[in-house]
Amino acid sequence: MKRLIPLLISSVLVVGVAACETNSRTSTEAPSNVNENVNAPTKDTAQQTQQDAVSDTRKAQIESDIRAREQRNNITGGDADRADADLESEVRGKLEANLPASQLTVDAEEGVVTIAGTVPTQEQLNRVPTLAQEIKGVKNVDVKNVKVAPATPTPNQPQ
Repeated sequence: MKRLIPLLISSVLVVGVAACETNSRTSTEAPSNVNENVNAPTKDTAQQTQQDAVSDTRKAQIESDIRAREQRNNITGGDADRADADLESEVRGKLEANLPASQLTVDAEEGVVTIAGTVPTQEQLNRVPTLAQEIKGVKNVDVKNVKVAPATPTPNQPQ
């Protein structure tokens, strides 16, 4: 009985977290979902996003999260068949770490990853599918609505 109660409580928490799941985003300014219209970020927003993404602490956290999920999936025997939430989080982390100043939203369903948002350069846009494919369990990448949108000047601020 003592073991049953914690199991039941943890099961309820897991179900509750899964029900509240949202798409993974590389920044707070990224689109809320992959179907949302995308706009160019302001220079201030792009600079803040880039500073956050390239910090040593953030990079270490992203890599640690990816390694931990891969180890967990390897132990359970599901290294190629991944949960959608894990794929979303890992792809988002990979994009965030490698494409600073991007504002991307990641959605995954049965191994198919859909990405939407903005990147500042064509070079970064070209890297999106390659980076996403590096995550175990990604079967296909749909760069549905990613646009090249260099940062725009903040209103009332000199360029």
